Amino acid sequence: MSTVSERLAALRSAMRAAGVAAYLIPTGDPHSSEYLPAHYNSREYFSGFTGENSTLVVTLTKSALWADGRFFVQAEKQLAGTEIELMRMGEPGVPTVEQYCADALQEGEKLGLCGLTASCQLVRGLQKVLDPKGVTVCTLNLEDELWTENRPPLPATPAWLLPAEYAGATPAEKLARLRAKLAELGCTAQMVGKLDNLAWLLNLRAMDIECTPYAMAYCFVTQTEAVLFLNSERLAPEAAGELAACGVRLAGYDDVLSFIAGYSEPQTVLAEPASVNYAVFSALEANPALTVQSLPDPLLPMKGVKNATELEHARECHIRDAVAMVRFQKELEERLEAGETLTELTVDEMLHKYRSAQDKFLVESFGTIAAYGPNAAMMHYHATEADHAVLERRGFLLVDCGGTYMDGTTDITRTYPLGPLTEEERLCYTWTLQSHIDIAKAVWLDYCTGQMLDSIAREPLWQHLINYRCGTGHSVSFVGNVHEGPHSLNPRNQVVFEPGMVITDEPGVYEGGRLGIRIENELECREKTVNQYGRFLCFEPLTWVPIATSPIVPGVLTRDQLDWLNAYHRRVFEQLAPRLTDEERDWLARKCAAIGA
Repeated sequence: MSTVSERLAALRSAMRAAGVAAYLIPTGDPHSSEYLPAHYNSREYFSGFTGENSTLVVTLTKSALWADGRFFVQAEKQLAGTEIELMRMGEPGVPTVEQYCADALQEGEKLGLCGLTASCQLVRGLQKVLDPKGVTVCTLNLEDELWTENRPPLPATPAWLLPAEYAGATPAEKLARLRAKLAELGCTAQMVGKLDNLAWLLNLRAMDIECTPYAMAYCFVTQTEAVLFLNSERLAPEAAGELAACGVRLAGYDDVLSFIAGYSEPQTVLAEPASVNYAVFSALEANPALTVQSLPDPLLPMKGVKNATELEHARECHIRDAVAMVRFQKELEERLEAGETLTELTVDEMLHKYRSAQDKFLVESFGTIAAYGPNAAMMHYHATEADHAVLERRGFLLVDCGGTYMDGTTDITRTYPLGPLTEEERLCYTWTLQSHIDIAKAVWLDYCTGQMLDSIAREPLWQHLINYRCGTGHSVSFVGNVHEGPHSLNPRNQVVFEPGMVITDEPGVYEGGRLGIRIENELECREKTVNQYGRFLCFEPLTWVPIATSPIVPGVLTRDQLDWLNAYHRRVFEQLAPRLTDEERDWLARKCAAIGA
């Protein structure tokens, strides 16, 4: 098996042959997915870095990889021993990808990239800084040329339709909503490139991406028809018939570019540069019959607000998932108490055992993060057979996990004390819990954005001059990807919150080489009241799993925070007790006991 150094050397040879002075490999597939089918993990193949949201740039003499704050520690570890320089995104003095490329390239030189795995937005951003220097962006596919060693095949799992009894609407009803919105925007058609938006629009599901139930597909929607680019053999006849009845016809996945090139009916096509790849976007612009409008995808805000049916199912799904979490924690404690040797990998196995036993389970919603001690400082750490920790009877175990069911998707983090804790661990845990509680119990007027609400969560940690290099929370799809938009709790999000939105609440403390603490629930945005001052909104938990109270430093939580925590634990017991055995109920009662009274 070749090394990173050997792969970079082969890439440079191919770059010289193609006449390019630099080559850019994003974390990307043809649909701007966050989590990729294994076939498209080219950036990982050439760099050795397994995290998300990163970009690799290779010139003829040097290379660099950009990672966000969630992955600084992990990237430093995985890039060690290679030539690749780590660029910590957002840190002072760190150039952007665009700035780096502009500095590295001279007039007349070329930057190469794959047009299918780079979004139009990415390429436009590069062109904006490179064009004035006389540097050209050209499309190649050196990844396919060079990565032939044990490369996973293109995904082609069976595709199916989520029944409307779960989705709350049929494909025909959703298509009608989209067409009405397109008309408002002055458009007659849309190229849907992003898998989560397409999945919501047509209720289409598959397992083309690990832990993400989506099918690799495009959809071209006009006012009279919709063309789904998905190989027909993947779809059962009944599902194909249901889509046909909704005005959806099938075409081959690889036919999308030739379809666009040959399309002759005049259309004003909405295409979002951030989610439509450069090759498809360029084909749309090259067709004289099509007028392309670069606008945000209207499907994202539609699916971001869950309908009443989705919310009803999500509430039930979270209760079943909570039962699995309770059984996992009980077994974990008992096995440790018995002196058994457990590892981070054991945690993953135990969680799968209990989740997969729940009704309507499909798959984990992402790879479980079971991080003991200092490993938890890496926000998205994943244990492997070659690199994992043995659990000890001291310190914290952070477990971030979730499941996708036929009736919802869950995401939860708990930080478990395994034995004696240091004073730093107890204080950081307590402050993190304060942050978690403050956003969970927040009340606000309905003009507040994710940016405004994010500050509420950070304030308890800011009081101690601590911050976390990530958002406080993200939206979660319904029977889909664990991270979605358009809303989030982070310092940049300008989306106004509204009832029906689902968000995670997951502040944390991460100190490299020492500790990582995170406490996460999913929350549902609801209307609290309307009065003479306006409409007030609030959050209601979707997640009902006990939060460890033994690490809490007495006297730090306010009375309001203690009241929220005790009320939350009363609700946990009420929701879960009817579904547990007598022994499990006794255990849960102890975990939910009131404190600070």
